Amino acid sequence: MNDVVVCRPVARVHSRFTEVTGMPIQSAGVPQELARVEVFAEFAAGLRDIEGFEYLLLFTHFHRCASEKLEVTPFLDDRTHGVFATRAPARPNRLGLSIVQLLKVEGRILHIAGNDMLDGTPVLDIKPYVPRFDVRATERIGWFADRLDALPTIRADDRMA
Repeated sequence: MNDVVVCRPVARVHSRFTEVTGMPIQSAGVPQELARVEVFAEFAAGLRDIEGFEYLLLFTHFHRCASEKLEVTPFLDDRTHGVFATRAPARPNRLGLSIVQLLKVEGRILHIAGNDMLDGTPVLDIKPYVPRFDVRATERIGWFADRLDALPTIRADDRMA
């Protein structure tokens, strides 16, 4: 069995956020926050027909998160949780997921809203958001249930460094 997985970025985020401290923690909390995603030239053909989608799933690498932890105190709580029960960036493989609104496409540039990513964030993959595939109705959302109302006001700090 091969335990090595190699991913190469297909794009890079251009964002007003240059530091982790003070940035949004989830795209749903900042639906009007704008950014651009620059798709690299060798992947430009993969953008064909993307303008037909209102939302995209961006799979990213938390390139500025230096630590990997199995237990974290997430930004929305003051208690520790197992990292797999959180959306914290200090995790094995440092993979991120952002659901963003696609506003327009200009060549290899995707103009998006709902940005919760740092400037320079590597994008590993882009997929269309399709509600029938991606939405599940559920009432069981663990410890998040009592914390979601705070989402629009919570910002990242240095606890994941």
